[in-house]
Amino acid sequence: MTDPGVQIQKLREQLEHHNQRYYVESRPEISDREYDAMMKQLIELEAAHPEFASEDSPSRKVGGKPIDGFVSVSHRIPMLSIENAFEESELQDWNDSVCRTLGLETPEYSVEFKIDGVAISLTYEYGRLARAVTRGNGMVGDDVTSNARVTGGIPLKLISKDPPPVLEVRGEVIILNEDFASFQAEQVRSGEEPFKNPRNAAAGALKLLDPMLAAQRHLRFLAHGVGYCEGIEWANYQDFLNTIRSLGIPVTPNVSMATGFNQLRSRIGEMIDLVPELPFEVDGIVVKLNKLSDRELLGSTSKSPRWVRAYKWERYEAETRVSQITVQVGKTGTLTPVAELDPVEIAGTTVSRASLHNRDEVERLGIRIGDRVIVEKAGKIIPHILRVNEAARDGAEVEFRFPESCPNCGTSVVQDDGGVYVRCPNPQCPAQLRETLIFFASRPAMDIDGLGEKLVDQLLGAGLVKGISDLYRLSGKRDQLLQLDRLGEKSVDKLLAGLEASKQQPLWRLLTGLNIRHVGQSNAQVLQRAFGTIELLSTRTAEQLACVHEIGTVIADSVARFFQSDYGRQLTAELQELGLNTGVPVPASDAEGGIFSGKTFVVTGTLPTMGRDEIEQIIRDHGGRASGSVSKKTHFVIAGEAAGSKLTKAQELGIPVLTEAEFLAMLPEQRSPVT
Repeated sequence: MTDPGVQIQKLREQLEHHNQRYYVESRPEISDREYDAMMKQLIELEAAHPEFASEDSPSRKVGGKPIDGFVSVSHRIPMLSIENAFEESELQDWNDSVCRTLGLETPEYSVEFKIDGVAISLTYEYGRLARAVTRGNGMVGDDVTSNARVTGGIPLKLISKDPPPVLEVRGEVIILNEDFASFQAEQVRSGEEPFKNPRNAAAGALKLLDPMLAAQRHLRFLAHGVGYCEGIEWANYQDFLNTIRSLGIPVTPNVSMATGFNQLRSRIGEMIDLVPELPFEVDGIVVKLNKLSDRELLGSTSKSPRWVRAYKWERYEAETRVSQITVQVGKTGTLTPVAELDPVEIAGTTVSRASLHNRDEVERLGIRIGDRVIVEKAGKIIPHILRVNEAARDGAEVEFRFPESCPNCGTSVVQDDGGVYVRCPNPQCPAQLRETLIFFASRPAMDIDGLGEKLVDQLLGAGLVKGISDLYRLSGKRDQLLQLDRLGEKSVDKLLAGLEASKQQPLWRLLTGLNIRHVGQSNAQVLQRAFGTIELLSTRTAEQLACVHEIGTVIADSVARFFQSDYGRQLTAELQELGLNTGVPVPASDAEGGIFSGKTFVVTGTLPTMGRDEIEQIIRDHGGRASGSVSKKTHFVIAGEAAGSKLTKAQELGIPVLTEAEFLAMLPEQRSPVT
C-alpha cells in the first residue's frame, strides 16, 4: 500500500506544478476537471491523515474558516498613487522633465497595462506568504491574508531553495471578464443586485470575512511592483519581473520596453490596440523608468512617485437604442452577439455597434431588442454597453434568444466545456472561412502582400475561393481576377506575387495560419522545432504531442483533432501538393544514429549554466527525444535546482537522474559546463 504521506506530498507537488503552468505561464497541461479531481483527492487524504497537515498545502487555497474582522497594517514603504496624463502633451512634458533631471536624452521605460483591479501587497518571509494587505489610504491597509490565500496565482510558498528573508510584491487582484460574466449571471438568477464591474466584485470579495465565499469569485493576482525587501535586489524592473515569475508569482502580461519618447509613443499605441482582446479590464497604460537606480534619483512627492505616469483615457457615456442584436461567427467558430445601435456620437466619433461578448453577458445585462442602453467609450477603446435603462421600457421590447444553430451554415452549436463561449463546430462554415482567410493572409500568419479583407470578400463573392488551398490556385485564374471590381493588372500581379512568395514562409507561419485552436505563433514555433515537418506532426497522437515541452494536453488535443479530421487531412495534403513549405526534416543526427537515438530525456528545474531550451536542443541534435513529462518510458531525467514533482516521480520509478555536468560528460565532444 502506498504511504499516505508520500501520496499527499506527490499530489501537492503536482498541484503546485499545475498552478504554475496555469497562473504564471498561461500554459495549462490538464483540464479544470482533472485539476479539481486531483485537489479533491488531496483534501480527502489530508482529512484522513491530519498528521500531514501543512499551511503551505495547495488545498489551503480552496478556503478556510471565517475570520472575525480585518486588522489594520502599516505599509513599510507607502503605496503611493500614480499621477495621470490624459494627453500626449502631458506625457511629453513628463518625459522632458525626466530627461532634464537625469541628464539623459533617451530614458529606458517599461510599458504595461494599468489593470483595473484592487491593489494589494504580498509579503513573503523566507519564501512563505506571511501577510497580504490592501492599499488602504497608502499608509495603512487591511490585512486580507485569509482571502489572498484563496486567490489564484498567489503561491503560499515560493519556488526557491534559498528564498530572501523578506520579499514584498505589489500588484492587482482581479476577476477575469469571463468569470465575472458567469458570476453576474448567477447573481441575476439568484435575484441579487449584480455588481456593476469586475473591480467592484473583486473589492467586495477581499472584504468578505469567509474565505470560502471569496474563493467562489475566482479571484486572480497579477504582480507589477516591489515594496520592502531584504536579501534580494535587482538592477531594473525587467529583472524584477523575471525573478518573481521564476519564484511562481504571475506578473502583469505584455510588458514591453521603450527607449526615448518616440518609441514610447509607438509602444503605447500598440498596447492600446491590444486592449479589446484582453481577458480583464484596464483603464490606461503605465509608463515606468526601467532602471531602479534612476527611480531612486527621481524619488517621490508626498502623493506620487516621480518615475512613473499613467497614460489614461477619459470615459464618455451616451444613451441610445438597440435596434437589433446580430450574431457574428469568428475564425474559431465563436458566436459573438453584437448590439446594433441607433447611431450616437460619443467623444467625437459615431458609435453604431457594440459587442455583447457571449451568451452570459446578454443574460447579465438582461438586454432586449428595442431597449434603451447606456454605452461607454474610453479613448480609442471599442465601445461597450454598461447597462440597460429599464425605466425607459414601454413593453415593445423583444427578448433575444441565442441561436441553437450557426446563423451562417445551420450546424448545431456547442458550448465550451466549462466555459461561456458557444461555437459552430463546422470548420467549413462560410463565416469561419472568411475570418480564416483574412487571418491566414495577415502579418502574424502568412503575411501575404496584396490580400486584404476587401479582396477576400470579392474572392468569396465571385466563387474564386472556397478554402485556403484555393488561394494558391488563383495563378491560373488571372483573367477572372481582372474582372473583379477595382482590381487592375498591378493589383493582380501584386496579389499573385504575394501568394507565390508566401509559399516559402516557414512552417510555423503556416501552422499559425491554419487556424488550429490554441495554436498561435509561439506554440507553432514549438511544434516546428519538435517535429520539423507537417507530415510528421500530422501523424502524432495527442499523447505524443503532450510530451513536447510547452505543449500541454489542451493544445495537444486540439492539434491532434485538427490533423486527424477529414478537413485537416485534405487541407494539408492540398497545400503540400501546391508547393508550400511544409517544413524540413530534423537534422540527421536528430533521427537515427545519434548517441541518444531512441532515448527520452526530461529536463526539470533550474540548471547551473544552461537554459532548458538549450539543453533540449542538444538532446535532439544527438538523436534523442526531449519530453515534458516523466513516465516509465523515460530513460534519463536531467535535474537542476527546484526540480519538484518530476524529480520525485523519476526517483519513484527508478529512472537515472543526471546533473547538468553528468549529462554534458556523455557527449562525444566531452563538453563541459561554462564556468
